Amino acid sequence: MILNAFPPSKSSLELESGKMESQAGSHGNGSCITADMEQGSIESYRYYLSRRTLFQMLSDRGYNVPHSELTRSLPDFRAFFGQNPDPSRLRICLPLISSPFKKILVVFCGTDEIRKAVIRLIFQQINREGLHRLILVLQSKMNSHARKVVDEYPIKVELFQITELLINITKHVSVPKHEILSAQEKRKLVNKYKLEDKQFPIMQKDDAIARYYGLEKGQVVKITYKGGMTDSLVTYRCVS
Repeated sequence: MILNAFPPSKSSLELESGKMESQAGSHGNGSCITADMEQGSIESYRYYLSRRTLFQMLSDRGYNVPHSELTRSLPDFRAFFGQNPDPSRLRICLPLISSPFKKILVVFCGTDEIRKAVIRLIFQQINREGLHRLILVLQSKMNSHARKVVDEYPIKVELFQITELLINITKHVSVPKHEILSAQEKRKLVNKYKLEDKQFPIMQKDDAIARYYGLEKGQVVKITYKGGMTDSLVTYRCVS
């Protein structure tokens, strides 16, 4: 039996996972920003934190992130982008290490309400050559007409509110280790235990971890919990 690997239901592990995500999210509030802001504008600090998280996220997804971006300090960021950064200068475009011809683009939207015309203008300015994913960082609400344009875009588009990026949830002390199984690793696991996707515990596609890694339906995540009554506990979840 493999009870550790496949809990039979949404037990305490599921509840604990939800609690940890809530704790991680609570660290992105205004009090943390003002406490660590140093000398400078809140606006520049928010951009600095969110952009740093994005580089960490893209590195974890396998994109070729320059080391200098992962180690850039807040003073260096402010010296380069200023106290009131222009969102258009904050764009990020990186290739996959495994497939350099596949690129991801990150676009920071302004603070005004995001309407259909704004999204269309962004899309018109994008060079789609080699682009296989797009991330839009939002600072305000996106109306339903704009969202429809996003949904119809021929490239996969991910939406993040800037407040979701002020911390890296995977680095929170209470969040267990997550490892994304490759297609080959998933096949080995499924063949070994004679499993189907529906037999795995579920991770929703809009789960914070699933969104961080940009996971698609059917991908499997290995989760390792440490501490407590045992040294470690391993479980697997399939994105639904």
